Amino acid sequence: MNLILMDNTYINISFALLLVNLMIYWVNIAFKKIKILSTLGTILNIILNLSLSISLILRWIYNGYFPLSNLYESLIFLTWGLTFIQAILEQKNNSKLIGAISTPIALFTIGFASLALPLDMKEASPLVPALRSNWLMMHVSIMMISYSTLILGSLLSILFLILYKIRYGNKNTISSNYIIQKFTRISLLESIDNLSYRIIGLGFPLLTIGIIAGAVWANEAWGSYWSWDPKETWALITWLVFAAYLHSRINQSWQGEKPAILASIGFVVVWICYLGVNFLGQGLHSYGWFL
Repeated sequence: MNLILMDNTYINISFALLLVNLMIYWVNIAFKKIKILSTLGTILNIILNLSLSISLILRWIYNGYFPLSNLYESLIFLTWGLTFIQAILEQKNNSKLIGAISTPIALFTIGFASLALPLDMKEASPLVPALRSNWLMMHVSIMMISYSTLILGSLLSILFLILYKIRYGNKNTISSNYIIQKFTRISLLESIDNLSYRIIGLGFPLLTIGIIAGAVWANEAWGSYWSWDPKETWALITWLVFAAYLHSRINQSWQGEKPAILASIGFVVVWICYLGVNFLGQGLHSYGWFL
């Protein structure tokens, strides 16, 4: 069995495990945290992350460079990042909500990479001169891990907004047992909100380091630290959105819905920065993607 066939096998295994895990996490939430399902979901997530790791390592060995040179490889790496961050957070927080909201995104990402992209986009090609640098591993990998982290944090903010609207959106329909349930509701909402804040607080420094590393690499490759091409511009917009979110949380100028709305906007902005600008086919970052 050659390395490419093995790579495809591990990708298929990861896709299948994500599909199984999606059902496990949602059934677990629907039936109020069945312990055996929680344990099984965690184990399967670790196995599929290892499967993705093996797939990336095989491509690295086969192609001779770190597998982040095209859209397909970056999507696989993003899925790896989502499952890796999820595994860490589940161990630290013992919450299956993380898996319930992370798994659909990871499944969509690997599904898009495996099923939507044509075969020629899945094949690695010789690196263009600008990519023949150790900065490829440092800059791109840090950016992808920061995207994974920020996506998870933003998803929790979206979940916070949904629950907040369901429970407190219409004050006129609050039932008579509101006072009895109030502290439980606040505890759940605050837990989700605080977890989102901590995760975004982790992803933001990674994004900052990634942007700085990219600027240094750009100066080395193209003779300029910043060129205002679409990818750089949207990376800056992403940084500003999450900087505003963290600023509002740190100085407590906003509470509850407002910062969560800002983080939810950040979810959209991250996807535009990562995926949306590649449809333009313009700028210095257009190589290796759609055009």
